[in-house]
Amino acid sequence: MKPFLLYFFVVALLLGCQRGGNPSVTQQPTLLLGADLSYVNEIEDCGASVRENGKAIDIYELFHKKGARIVRLRLWHNPTWTKYSNLNDVKKAIRRAKKEGFVTLLDFHYSDTWTDPGHQVVPKAWEHISDTQLLGDSLYRYTYTTLMNLNQEGLLPELVQVGNETNSEILLKKASSEAIHWNRNVALFNRGLEAVAAVSKETGKSIGKMLHIAQPENAPDWFENMAKNGLADYDWIGLSYYPQWSKYSLSELEHTIIALKKAYHKRVMIVETGYPYTLKNIDAANNLLDSSGIQQAFPATPAGQKAFMIALTESVIRAGAEGITYWEPAWVSSKCSTLWGQGTHWDNALFFDAANQNEVLPVFDFFKLKQYKKIIKTSR
Repeated sequence: MKPFLLYFFVVALLLGCQRGGNPSVTQQPTLLLGADLSYVNEIEDCGASVRENGKAIDIYELFHKKGARIVRLRLWHNPTWTKYSNLNDVKKAIRRAKKEGFVTLLDFHYSDTWTDPGHQVVPKAWEHISDTQLLGDSLYRYTYTTLMNLNQEGLLPELVQVGNETNSEILLKKASSEAIHWNRNVALFNRGLEAVAAVSKETGKSIGKMLHIAQPENAPDWFENMAKNGLADYDWIGLSYYPQWSKYSLSELEHTIIALKKAYHKRVMIVETGYPYTLKNIDAANNLLDSSGIQQAFPATPAGQKAFMIALTESVIRAGAEGITYWEPAWVSSKCSTLWGQGTHWDNALFFDAANQNEVLPVFDFFKLKQYKKIIKTSR
């Protein structure tokens, strides 16, 4: 397709989304900018709110009004330590997201708690299962029944992550593994992917299947090893990109995305990112992001945070990736406690000024699509 025609196609697609419909996530090209809002139900129950021009506003409504078009939500298997991010909480969140016309990305953690590159602990209900085939069957049934349950209530997501930041082997009895058993890993992932495909076929509704690796420098080797060991079909490569924990600059991220697309012919999205607008902490919970992740061109100020997100979006577009979801930009401080402290560990990376009654910050401007029209036109 000629560049100018492709540009108008993208703009028409996105403007159609702004009129209330979801953009197709099964057709190229698109650009989905949004946020992980998994904490919103919890912080609201704990009395927190956000403001625009001094007035309280519904968080989902605000993100949609500002231009966000995708919402990501995490799902834990049976988190007995919290009543959030379980299936009932996710249903409430998806219902809110769909009311605003968002594309929804459901993130299966396949654990009763947080999973990340060093923690992929099997749910307690499955910890007695040692046989890989039987464990895969459990993963399949859980994924399948969860999605079919959501479908029955009109809450089927458009995109599904089979695992969260799965750099290490999944469904382990300990927090981490020194070496990945690739045959086992592939067998388990394939069952999850098969479950998503089965739901899609039975419902007649397309669901994008995504795999998720933390930090772009870790993705090439992981996908190469998985492919060598028989990884089944999937649609999307999801990446976390945090300057605090990544060795890569924006240009290196860009080159990695291009290489991944060339090698595997998959669609790519940044499904987690974050950048501080301040280095101050306003509650008893320590901040996860500090000065070690600050890039010289983007100071830890409201303007610097906004500039980083715009620069990241431009890099994503140039590389041919199709979206960004910012991790937990609305996880404001409240009377709630985490496993590690009271409040939020993200107050200096929010889209709201924690020191000013959670008033909106300039970073919301990164959702404005018009500013990318020239780079879309020249890159696609």
